[in-house]
Amino acid sequence: MRADSLSSAIEALFDAPPATYSESDAQTFQDFKQALNAGLIRAAEPADTTTGWRVNAWVKKGILVGFRMGQIVDMSVNTTRQPYFDKATYPVRQITAQHGVRIVPGGSSIRDGCYIARGVTCMPPMYINVGAWVDEGTMVDSHALVGSCAQIGRRCHLSAAAQIGGVLEPVGAMPVIIEDDVLVGGNCGVYEGTVIKQRAVLGSGVILNRSTPVYDLVTGKVHAATDDTPLVIPAHAVVVSGARQVTNGPGKDWGISIYTPVIVKYRDAKTDTKVQLEDLLR
Repeated sequence: MRADSLSSAIEALFDAPPATYSESDAQTFQDFKQALNAGLIRAAEPADTTTGWRVNAWVKKGILVGFRMGQIVDMSVNTTRQPYFDKATYPVRQITAQHGVRIVPGGSSIRDGCYIARGVTCMPPMYINVGAWVDEGTMVDSHALVGSCAQIGRRCHLSAAAQIGGVLEPVGAMPVIIEDDVLVGGNCGVYEGTVIKQRAVLGSGVILNRSTPVYDLVTGKVHAATDDTPLVIPAHAVVVSGARQVTNGPGKDWGISIYTPVIVKYRDAKTDTKVQLEDLLR
């Protein structure tokens, strides 16, 4: 089914869900999910906008249609040890060696309905949710999460315990975007539609969301989300965890400081040497 026909069919199922889904409806959803798996459609894509991205709301609607359509079924591999029950429309994605994806043994899971490109490495245990896009050469390290509809670029490194937030509703909300060649350090959290531009580096423990401004010590700018735009981290920025002193009220009297991310430099040759992921690991 062509993308324009598929989007129209999905919009119709989302706006007017039938009392009982037909075989034709189920086939529409299967075509939709196969297009997600193949990377033919995605929840957000590069565009000529302020952030460089736009949301494809109809794709997120299609994912939600799948949840409506699916019945809870037994997905257990070994019922004597650990039973699993989930929507029949979203089983574990079937990946073979021909896909060129490394899933190292040890308890990782990839949900059906997401694009995983050749050369991606998955270290156990990690999880990639429905609607996500993970591009070529990226490493998803142990205990990392790629949330629903998150978009991860080429040659990124999501370090151990990195949390990339997901979003399905509202359908027009921007998912988290991690562009090409970004390093996300261990125990980082990127949430609420934050956009990380190419070749940026997040030091360990950095938390980014719509509520917390980022102070740029190099340019003197303050990067913050607005009502209409998400937080955007500039290309090549190196972000670390910092603190900002409270300057009035009881906080000042108590000597309190609050967390804030800080851009301390922009990526250079020395940074590249420190963050380089050895090709041998791939």
